[in-house]
Amino acid sequence: MIKVLFAAAEGTPFIKTGGLADVIGSLPKALLQKEIDIRVIIPKYESIPSHWKEQMTPIKSITVPLGWRTQYCGIETLVYEGIPFYFIDNKYYFGREGLYGYEDDAERFAFFSRAVLEILPHIDFQPDILHCHDWHTAMISVFLKTHLSSTEFYRKIKAIYTIHNLMYQGIFPYSILSDLLGLDDHYFTIDTLEYHGQINYMKAGIIFSDLLTTVSKTYAEEIQTPYFGETLDGLLRKRKKYLYGIVNGIDYTIYNPNTDPYIASHYVRSLSKKALNKEKLQESLDLPINSEIPMVTIISRLVSSKGLDLIAHVLEDLLTLDLQMIVLGTGETKYEELFRSCAGRYPHKLAVRIQFDDRLAHQIYAASDLFLMPSRFEPCGIGQLIALRYGSIPVVRETGGLKDTVQSYNEYTQEGNGFSFTHYNAHDMLYTLKRALQYYQDKKIWDRIFKNAIHCDYSWKKSAEEYINLYQCLLHKPDPK
Repeated sequence: MIKVLFAAAEGTPFIKTGGLADVIGSLPKALLQKEIDIRVIIPKYESIPSHWKEQMTPIKSITVPLGWRTQYCGIETLVYEGIPFYFIDNKYYFGREGLYGYEDDAERFAFFSRAVLEILPHIDFQPDILHCHDWHTAMISVFLKTHLSSTEFYRKIKAIYTIHNLMYQGIFPYSILSDLLGLDDHYFTIDTLEYHGQINYMKAGIIFSDLLTTVSKTYAEEIQTPYFGETLDGLLRKRKKYLYGIVNGIDYTIYNPNTDPYIASHYVRSLSKKALNKEKLQESLDLPINSEIPMVTIISRLVSSKGLDLIAHVLEDLLTLDLQMIVLGTGETKYEELFRSCAGRYPHKLAVRIQFDDRLAHQIYAASDLFLMPSRFEPCGIGQLIALRYGSIPVVRETGGLKDTVQSYNEYTQEGNGFSFTHYNAHDMLYTLKRALQYYQDKKIWDRIFKNAIHCDYSWKKSAEEYINLYQCLLHKPDPK
């Protein structure tokens, strides 16, 4: 049995700021079903709800070396849905509100990365593979190959590094090289950790890990180009032999329109029962109740990378169409104010909720006819996968995971589960949305598109098999490609 330890900065159901947490909460369950000995480790944040903290069992306390420091590390555990989760406890680093954005993030996550390795002998678990996620855990691969490479316990452990979003790299001053990481200037070169005179954690993870993955096949190709590569495209091209794209999935036990406890009417293949959810949502959001009017929704972080500038450019045009719109999310002030302002002028056409509300999100997916996601770039995307599961037809830009998971409807073959456009252009987006609205008026065609969408399988089953194939190939030496 292959033994794998996931290391990440967040994971559902304990703590979440974005899609990374969903992956950490759901992919291990799919791996467990395929007889992988899978465990997960995250920091014990102050923000973890108390009912979870009360269920944690202390294992022991140890000290962790970090540069010239020796820091306290408490080890606690909790088994959730058959998977052991471990929590690194240090109140100095994690006993504060929120997860990221502190001036000492370099130190906090260097400590976490070193602690992941140091606790292994104390939890009686010697993984075959350490699967590290995003820049917060990138230094695990570095510590494994530098400080611990000569230690028998660690010698055979392999490291896989998954890039969830290349934009966020963890870039810090040169001074941390010795002070925090305990490394000399041999590791401050263009081929190691040096990055324009600073230290780049993401770059370190890419260089020092045995294999690399990212969260869709198209994104794996895109990040090897200057436009998407966030200045690391040359390095990723150099390591392309070791880079794989595996599309994310979603947990079909959580996102299931036939059992979802949050929605008004359960449905699987029935548009009429889905429409009951629309009427209930219209009532709760003070929109005119009309099951026939097309409902277009946005559930997103309200930031420019999600294509919000495209929407802003044509929002007035959109609201002149015969439709209702719902926006749920938080983000940049200019977008929040834009949507609030428009909702004030079009109260019968636009409902805006500037908040994070998981229950309401489920209700919106179940009620809506179209799901708008025109991202400038999108490593994978979770929203469109949930939308497909609920028969809310995605309208997306062809980038990253959106391109891999949404196929534009073809009226001649009747294939396709959504609508897409290629260029990052507001009027191309508006044209595509209008095309979708035209098809919505033909109930026979719309029923076909609806069925195409809900019959897609973006559970974790297939992707888990791809990860296991990588694990097996890495442990048995031959190149997976």
